[in-house]
Amino acid sequence: MINFIPNCKKPTSTQRVINEALHILNKLGIPFNGITERRLERMGMAFLAVVDVKHSKEWPKAKNSEDGWAPQTRQIIEYINTYFKESISSGSYDDIRRKDLKLATVAGIIERSANNPNAATNNPTRGYALNPQYTYAVRSYGSIDWKNINQELITKKGSLSEILSGVRDIKTTSVKLPNGQKLLFTPGAHNDLQKAIIEEFLPRYGYGADILYVGDTAKKFLVLEKEKLERIAFFKLTHDELPDIVAYSSKKKWLFLIEAVHSSGPISSIRMEELKRLTKKCTADIVYVTAFLDRTTFRKFAPDIAWESEVWIADTPDHMIHFNGDKFLGPYK
Repeated sequence: MINFIPNCKKPTSTQRVINEALHILNKLGIPFNGITERRLERMGMAFLAVVDVKHSKEWPKAKNSEDGWAPQTRQIIEYINTYFKESISSGSYDDIRRKDLKLATVAGIIERSANNPNAATNNPTRGYALNPQYTYAVRSYGSIDWKNINQELITKKGSLSEILSGVRDIKTTSVKLPNGQKLLFTPGAHNDLQKAIIEEFLPRYGYGADILYVGDTAKKFLVLEKEKLERIAFFKLTHDELPDIVAYSSKKKWLFLIEAVHSSGPISSIRMEELKRLTKKCTADIVYVTAFLDRTTFRKFAPDIAWESEVWIADTPDHMIHFNGDKFLGPYK
């Protein structure tokens, strides 16, 4: 069994039963990607409270809604504090509903309002209980038949992982790179702007630049040409330091560092100095670009834009704004 909470400091027996709870949830189709270890620990303890299991030997006696066991959020917190030696505030009951039991309830493993079907969503008196359809699979945990029982249930009911995967496959935005490769972005204003940069800005101003890095809000390294970045002595990659898009024009030997700004993150003086420090060994000439979806957003961030950088606005794609003093001063013909 996977140790989902390797940094847990609780007694071994407590760690074991929490890991067992998480193992059950995961095998019943709850996705754990992107969830912190502490949140997983909270999720496991909340599930144990709902089924009234405190020790590994108690799985055959796990309770469901038909047993009249449907603890409310504050009772779940009290249960966790009592049996798992936590000190969670009773005022944080909303976290139980919104975070700790969210995925299990969406998946249908846990029933909401088992004791009060007409209760409002944020009503703290709502009870939570194990769905009777999942009881046999939970009570059979640890038996030689558990794997088969679990698989039959998943085949019949489906899993939340599959459902969410299907949603992600449908709700995507297709983006075509300069080299003809197609990407699928998750929906959102930030990714809409990245799409515009790739399909509108770079063909106009990129001198045939290739995309060497682009991140998606869901997949941090959607494109990563590590070897090509290493050839121009780009800095060691960590997602927190990277701009939104990195593109390289071999024709000009220019490296475009582009920030796509929807709500934060323009290339300010501080950000530029950080990027200069990180790229001090880079053999390409750096072009710093801040991109916006529209002029309204640009006006909000204009005071923060660094000198010696460029601005591009997606709703007027044929024009650039140069924060470069007299470098481009002169009459237009």
